[in-house]
Amino acid sequence: MAVAFRANPPAAGEPRELIVEADGGSRGNPGVAAGGSVVINPVTGEVLAELGVYVGTTTNNVAEYNGMMAGVRRALEIDPHAVLHVRLDSKLVVEQMSGRWKIKNAVLADLAAEARSILSGTPVSFEWIPRAENSRADRLANESMDKRASFSR
Repeated sequence: MAVAFRANPPAAGEPRELIVEADGGSRGNPGVAAGGSVVINPVTGEVLAELGVYVGTTTNNVAEYNGMMAGVRRALEIDPHAVLHVRLDSKLVVEQMSGRWKIKNAVLADLAAEARSILSGTPVSFEWIPRAENSRADRLANESMDKRASFSR
């Protein structure tokens, strides 16, 4: 998994950057679903948090949004002033959150509105990454589906 690390920490007065890698999945669509996310320090590559969010029986896209929001919330708990770079293998979530695609599904529109509310005032960018580069978040989503429980570590 290729995470671009910054060569140096931010200069004095510059906000810290945090990377959120997020994923979601469902076993059936709809089916048992969960999201997963990892918060990473881009300077050191250190994993600062791992989260799994069990969302019950729903669609993959709902799980993707829930995984992303869990990671964003944790990143902002770690540093409320951080600049966030959110990486997902869901083209749908990336394009909708970037404002390039309309959101036609009411449930996804509500989740996107909730995510925008969480991110209000936070500098954020969204990046689509290939599934192979999102294995950590995928593993956490699967762990949450297996346990049928949310977790944080």
